[in-house]
Amino acid sequence: MSTPLFLIVFPLLISIILLFLKNNTARFGVVVTSFFVLSAASIFLAAEYFKSDMQFLTVPWEFTNHAILAAEILLSLYVLFTGIRNKQKLVTLFAVIQLLPLLWFEFKGPHIEIEHSFVVDRLSVVMALIIGIVGGIISIYSLGYMREFHEQHHKEYKDKRCFFFFVVFAFLGAMYGIVFSNNLRWLYFFWEITSVSSFLLIGYKGTTESIRNAFLALRLNLLGGIGFAAAIIFLQTRVGILELDKVMFSPKAIVLLPVALMCFAGLTKSAQLPFSKWLLGAMVAPSPVSALLHSSTMVKAGVYLILRFAGVLEGTLVGFMIALVGGVTFFICSCIAVSQSDAKKVLAYSTIANLGLIVLCAGLGTYEAVWAAILLIIFHAVAKCLLFLCVGVVEHKIHSRNIEDMAGLIITMPKLSIMMQIGMAGMFLAPFGMLISKWAVLQALVDYNPLLAIFVVFGSSVTLLYWVKWMGRLLTVVGKQDELEGTVHRTEWFSLSALALLTIGVCGFFPLVAHSLVEPYIEEIYHRTVDMGHGNITIMLIMLAMVALFPLSFFRYGKSVKVVDAYLAGANTPQGIDFYNSFNTSQQMHMTSYYMQEFFNEKKLLLTGIIVSTILILISVVSPVC
Repeated sequence: MSTPLFLIVFPLLISIILLFLKNNTARFGVVVTSFFVLSAASIFLAAEYFKSDMQFLTVPWEFTNHAILAAEILLSLYVLFTGIRNKQKLVTLFAVIQLLPLLWFEFKGPHIEIEHSFVVDRLSVVMALIIGIVGGIISIYSLGYMREFHEQHHKEYKDKRCFFFFVVFAFLGAMYGIVFSNNLRWLYFFWEITSVSSFLLIGYKGTTESIRNAFLALRLNLLGGIGFAAAIIFLQTRVGILELDKVMFSPKAIVLLPVALMCFAGLTKSAQLPFSKWLLGAMVAPSPVSALLHSSTMVKAGVYLILRFAGVLEGTLVGFMIALVGGVTFFICSCIAVSQSDAKKVLAYSTIANLGLIVLCAGLGTYEAVWAAILLIIFHAVAKCLLFLCVGVVEHKIHSRNIEDMAGLIITMPKLSIMMQIGMAGMFLAPFGMLISKWAVLQALVDYNPLLAIFVVFGSSVTLLYWVKWMGRLLTVVGKQDELEGTVHRTEWFSLSALALLTIGVCGFFPLVAHSLVEPYIEEIYHRTVDMGHGNITIMLIMLAMVALFPLSFFRYGKSVKVVDAYLAGANTPQGIDFYNSFNTSQQMHMTSYYMQEFFNEKKLLLTGIIVSTILILISVVSPVC
């Protein structure tokens, strides 16, 4: 069995085992073993195709097509049944719209011989590493988190951990299927598995709110699925091809309409405006779900698909409209994040914004922009996953995810605070990769379309504001507080430590990653590539060494640094955070961050973004027809 096929099948088999495995110790062993197997297999895949260009694989089993068709029908019937049972009219309608035409074309439509079912190149290798390593780390983190979630914090929710881990590993298998599938029918099948999996994970708690948000996610992803299905039907009947690589290298005039439809599906999956609400609603799920959907897998499937067609989009009106959608999403969601005090909301809007930046690059379609987009995917996946998982631990320990309640975390949870600062630094500070990638985006835009650079410049400016504000809150010490880190589960510590090291390590090995994986892919697609230059690499490594010294000063912060009362311009009370004013009455000191909600109003900005992006998407889909 080839490595790509193993990576698809193995997590699917593990998911079935975990569905029936109720013993905690046995589950721990299976999940941890699976993580090491998936990580090792993903690394082996990278080594195996380290010096290879695009390679094609065939499936040795003849019944695979029939098996996937049967599974696709069952999946659609499940969605249809779920929509009818819960009186979700749009879900029912969308399920029927997708199912009936595809069945008709499967049995009555023109037969197209698929030459290669799977493809492996450096982009799919990058995605496989993210899925295997980051997704696997999330699964290990979930062991301790979900146990504490049910046994200590939320006894009112039914314990469905067997089902939870079943869905998580099925999700990972489907993500591998997406990045390795060359057969668009198979890619579409795995695409729909991720949509249904996200629906099940978001609705895990079973509350009214979680079920409502789960169906919102399902509706919007099914809407994108309709666009994907329409693209397949068009390619099958009008063009006569159903293979990803052939679409990528076909003349633009022939495939631009189906590419626009598949990009529409990618926009819904990556939660771009006007579809961002489903990802915000996913915050009701447990924190591992947020990390899985927001950082490493679900939303990355959307930008991955758009990136695949970047060469087709280059220089077209469709590509420019998609780039504008990404630019508008990046700027507006970055502004909205400034006004949020809920940590998960800040991370959610930041995620949508950064995905918008990747979409902008993919829509632009130039070799420089695609180079920057792939690096954005890598750095964002690691740093954002770290932040989501850190917030999950903080929420369990202080029973709040409000940023204002995280004041003094450097004292109460010093190690966790350092990890959060590493994650935040990874998002916006030099020499971490997100900032380097944004600089590369600006360079690509200045060379091609300076108008789009405006979105990046102003969006990045407000990004700086909300990250610095949050970091400052973690370092704000108000009075003496007790340490809370002693009760963090060992699986959570392992996952957070691994991600913190990955955030730094990916930046340290950034030149190697760029030179070995990203640049050869760009060379293969565009026959030219980006060269960072030895001078820039040296400067980056020097800066990284200097930044690496920063966390060392905090490791013994709680023990070696004496915490004293703040000077409050008056006589301090025994409580330390109060003071006596000029009337000799006790007055409480209160410090909060600026959220500037009057300037960055969520409702107004979202409405503006939805209207503008809807118009842009309509133009992108209609323009190839005209």
